[in-house]
Amino acid sequence: MKYLVMVQGTQADYESMSGKPSAQSPAWSEKDMQAMFAFMGAINNDLAESGELVDAQGLTEPAKTRTVTAGKDGRPVITDGPYGETKEVLAGYWVLDCESLERVTEIAARVAQCPAPEGSTEYPVVIRPIQDAAGGEC
Repeated sequence: MKYLVMVQGTQADYESMSGKPSAQSPAWSEKDMQAMFAFMGAINNDLAESGELVDAQGLTEPAKTRTVTAGKDGRPVITDGPYGETKEVLAGYWVLDCESLERVTEIAARVAQCPAPEGSTEYPVVIRPIQDAAGGEC
């Protein structure tokens, strides 16, 4: 069974990781960044070793994204950023092939323990089953 495991963040979080603090997030130091990358690297290595890792990627900051919708006249409407009603966006993801929802929940719980500077916003780790190619439930 395949699952999409997602982590969230905001533009302010990306800026704080570049050393620019905000009201929502303190500035990250080089040591903080190294700890996060080491933590995520260890998770990725373990998942690759177990055969559960299909894909994993971090995403660029929201300021570098676009949203495209269909306009009333059929022409595309392009706006900056992925923003909807909320400022939280998908910051990264894993596609995992796990035996059960319980197993992927264990992995998500580990991801949720990622180190961050004190005072940083804590976001949930979201698990979504991926529908199989036949269109049925996973």
